[in-house]
Amino acid sequence: MENIDWGHLLFAFDGRINRAKFWLGAVSVWVVLIVIAGIAGAMNSSFGWLIFAIVYVGVIWVGLAISIKRWHDRDKSGWWVLISLIPLIGPIWALVETGFLEGTQGPNQYGPDPLMP
Repeated sequence: MENIDWGHLLFAFDGRINRAKFWLGAVSVWVVLIVIAGIAGAMNSSFGWLIFAIVYVGVIWVGLAISIKRWHDRDKSGWWVLISLIPLIGPIWALVETGFLEGTQGPNQYGPDPLMP
């Protein structure tokens, strides 16, 4: 996973990423969110929570970007991220599909295989 293009990984909606990059992005997002929440809580002020809210909007963007690229790797439309809105079953389905199942081998309609050299 050398030479990761962090800008594309975290902010772009096109292309494909493998499971390792998905988990790297997801864990990074959660760490940032927890740290910012801790700082906002320690500040115990409206300003701290305003900063948290602004960061949270960015976290939503990044979460969508990495999830859509994983759906693309599974050769499915990025609109499949909406399955998470189905109570209980949706988030589990999305987690299994994007976090644990292997992507399409070889190129697909969304780009080349991210595991091919």
